This record gives sequence, structure tokens and C-alpha cells, in this order.
Amino acid sequence: MAEQLKERILSSGIIAICRKIYQDDLRRLTEALAEGGIRQLEVTFDQSDAGGVQRTAEAICDLCGRFPEMDFGAGTVLTVEQAEAARAAGGTFIISPSTDLTVIRRTKELGMVSIPGAMTPSEIAAAHYAGADIVKLFPAGALGERYIREIRGPLGHIQLLATGGVTLENFGAMLRAGCCGAGLGGALCDKALLQAKDWSGLTERARRFAAIVQEARS
Repeated sequence: MAEQLKERILSSGIIAICRKIYQDDLRRLTEALAEGGIRQLEVTFDQSDAGGVQRTAEAICDLCGRFPEMDFGAGTVLTVEQAEAARAAGGTFIISPSTDLTVIRRTKELGMVSIPGAMTPSEIAAAHYAGADIVKLFPAGALGERYIREIRGPLGHIQLLATGGVTLENFGAMLRAGCCGAGLGGALCDKALLQAKDWSGLTERARRFAAIVQEARS
């Protein structure tokens, strides 16, 4: 199952990052993004919220039941316990901001796709050899296209997911530099559109990002 999900993630090239969005807003956002071609969505753990683990797990469980055609996982996963909670809720992938070998190994034991965050060559290689399926290059926007091209030289065998500061303007360049796709937060799940409940605007935003993937691969 994990290998098939990895291939779906690589094929779509986009994981939506939903941070501090819950209940009906999250459902409507997911519906809007799905209409725009998004198939993978991360619900982020809020580390500052004492009830964040339960809220995120409940949100993942709800989405899995409502959108069986999509893949859902948890983001900002810092502990084994959070990974286990996401799996129990039906999540199928784990995304972290850091390279924690214990979390990577437990994620793989749970049969989930592991996407830890890394920045340096040492972190990227360590994550890969610990079992990561894809490595989240973070913060990709600050590192830039040149960094991606240069790091892909010695580490071209490792799939890199650009995350942090990816926009409509630089996404294509990051794909051409060698990233397999991107984790998209505010640039896709735009706060102003969410506050206005502009679901059609969010669908259009999703379509524009999906079109960039198709163009970069054509």
C-alpha cells in the first residue's frame, strides 16, 4: 500500500498543507481542492494546542470517511505517538519538519509513507537511509532553485518534495531543478480566500498549481 501511495504522490506532484483548519471549513476546502485536481492532503498537528493531537486525528478520520478517493496524512509530526495517532485515524503518510530517525522508522513499521523534513546534504541522506520514501526539502523557498540543482548532483537518487515558500511564481522552477513536487500551504490554501469562503477561488488556485506540474513534465 505504501509503495502505491508513494507513486500516487509522485504522480500528482502536490500535497496540500492544511494548518489550523477544522470541521466544516476543512471539509469545504478539501472538496474545493479535490475539484481542482488535488489528491493528497496533510492535516497539520498544532504543537501549541494541548488538544491538537486529538483534533488532528478526528479531522483525518472525518476526511477519510468523506473523501475515499483522496489520500490523507498528518503534518508537523514530531513524535512517534503523533504518527501512531495519525495511523489510527486512517492517515497513510507522515510529514515532519525535521529528520527524526525514530519517527521515520516507526512510520515505516506502521506501513505508512514517510516524508521527513531536511535541509542539508547530511540530513537528506540520513533521512533517506533511515527509510524515508520522499524527503521534504525545507525551507525550499529560502534555499532556492540553485541550491536544489546543486544538491541534486550528488543526491539525485533521492526524491525531494519542495516545501516552505513555494508559490505559483517559483513552483515550476523548483520542479525543473529536480524536485518531485511540493507541499503547498498558504500559497494554495490562501487565508483570504478561506476567510471569504471563496471555494471556487480555491479550486481555481488548485488548478493553476496542477497545471504547473503538467507543464513542467511535458
